[in-house]
Formats: sequence, structure tokens, C-alpha cells
Amino acid sequence: MLDKYREKADLILAPLASKINLEANILTYLSLLFALIAGIFAYFSYEYPVLLPMVSFLVIMNGLLDALDGKIARMRGTAGKKGDFIDHAIDRFSDVFMMGGIILSPWVEKVIGIAAITAMLLVSYLGTQAQAVGYKRVYAGILGRADRIVIIFFALLIQFFVQEKIFHFYFIEWVMIYFIIAGVITIIQRYHAIIKFFEEK
Repeated sequence: MLDKYREKADLILAPLASKINLEANILTYLSLLFALIAGIFAYFSYEYPVLLPMVSFLVIMNGLLDALDGKIARMRGTAGKKGDFIDHAIDRFSDVFMMGGIILSPWVEKVIGIAAITAMLLVSYLGTQAQAVGYKRVYAGILGRADRIVIIFFALLIQFFVQEKIFHFYFIEWVMIYFIIAGVITIIQRYHAIIKFFEEK
């Protein structure tokens, strides 16, 4: 959903990217480090809730660095297939680290967590697979990666302030349930877009 605001985001990212002297791939790997630490902190956040705001910060930093690495590569003319592969691969590793830490913690029932991360990975798979079969990279749908990052950022902060269950579920569990529902809808949206591409060829 947030994909439609990419051009507006570029107005903010471009000045930041121009001031960074690091290579795009270094930022990509830094984003993975933030994701790994976020996952570890998320896992222990039930016992130590003070970690929740820290996880929230690490998650949004992962998203920011993920946005900046591509912008830097395009601005410097270094974008290519290798960098594209590294970027998408690291994104999936990062997603698993961050989501894995959350769903393995006591905050989330395991069945809900497994369903949420499965939906998330299938959404991302369809997005990159579309490009692999000759279509463009598909970001369409109500739950893209940018949407997940922003939602998790705020959800963890809310969970820090509201640590009691709401109708039998923790707040972050309700977010995972939303990820399942929105993920399935996004899978259908992307699948339909790709099939439509083949039918119109």
C-alpha cells in the first residue's frame, strides 16, 4: 500500500543518500545486522519489555537502510543484477530474523506466528517471482514490505505501553492476525496481476 508513495519518499531519501559515503551493499548488510539484533531483542522482550522500544527502533532502521541502499545504487549508477539479488535476499533474511524473534517469543501463539510468517514470505515470493518470469517487480497489494515495517514499528511501541491481553490476545498477536488476513489478500492481488500480465501478452 505504501508503495504508491515511493516518489514522495524519494524527496526525503535523496538528500540523505547524497550525504552517505558508504557503498549500497554495505548498507544492505548493515540492515541485516539491525534485523538480527531486532530478532534477538524481540525474543527476550516478553521477559524484558523495556526491549520493545529498542526493537521498534531497530526495525525502522532496517527499513530505512533498505530504502537507502537502492537509492544510493541508482544515484551512483552502480545498480545491477548482483546488487538487486543481494538486496532481495537480505530483505528475506531480515524479515525472517525480525518476524522470527517476535513469533518465537511468548507474545505470540505459535500457530498464529507460523501462519503470519508464511503469508509474509509468500507475498514476497510472488513479488520477486514476477520479475523472474519476465514481468516487473510487483509491489502491489495492501501488505507490502514497507507496510509491514511501519506496522511492526508502531505495534511494538503500543505493545510496550499496553502489555495486557485484548480479547484474549496480546496487541502484537492481533497484528499477526492482520498480517495473515492482509497477506492472503495481497497474495491474491499479486497472483491476479501476474496472471493478467501473461494473458495480455
